[in-house]
Amino acid sequence: MTLNHHSPERLLIELRIEHADLDALADKAAHETLIDELLLRRLKKRRLHIRDRIARLEATLIPPEPA
Repeated sequence: MTLNHHSPERLLIELRIEHADLDALADKAAHETLIDELLLRRLKKRRLHIRDRIARLEATLIPPEPA
């Protein structure tokens, strides 16, 4: 399977990677002794935004089921 640099499939992969990275950063920040609450909120908000983009993109890539 060949993915061009602008394909929706490639964007989906990149968004999933970014979401996983943000998830790891948020988990690490939550377990720090000195928690930066603002940073943690920003990470979580960005992670939710990425998750919503992933869901919208997946919805466009998956064909509707026949009735």
